[in-house]
Amino acid sequence: MSIVREATLEELRYLRAIINHQLGVNVGDVLFKEGIKLKISKNTGKIREILDRDGRRLASVRASSYTFNLTLLAARMIHEVVKPPKLRVVVVNEIVRDIVKSSTLFARHVLSIDENLRAGDEVLVVDERDNLLCVGRLVLSPLEVLHFIRGPAVKLRECSGE
Repeated sequence: MSIVREATLEELRYLRAIINHQLGVNVGDVLFKEGIKLKISKNTGKIREILDRDGRRLASVRASSYTFNLTLLAARMIHEVVKPPKLRVVVVNEIVRDIVKSSTLFARHVLSIDENLRAGDEVLVVDERDNLLCVGRLVLSPLEVLHFIRGPAVKLRECSGE
């Protein structure tokens, strides 16, 4: 069970600081606006999910590291304010239809990648025209992604149906 309530100003500042540090860009104010709701564990009292004003999930909190797993809704908000190539993994247009049905993006399909990313980072998967396709977690370092022709590059969490 969990409790859902509105975030306090102190919690907002805390969550914004975490997301800004995690992504390396200042998007906390865009993602976590006043009026967001928190889903809190009844047993531990810790934040487990962040919801927007309408109750749609923006992010889940990883208990082990207290960092965020982003949803496609949050990725869209970030995509609007962060300019390329920041946080992006660009895939070739020919496989776009296949990617949105998959759970893994393979290294051979990556055209370019933000070189400041690290393995384990949250990434936005986009096509060659910078249309947002998916959000996921980077498995390899950017150098490895561009070097390898086999193996997974990104574990996809959520994809748009487009």
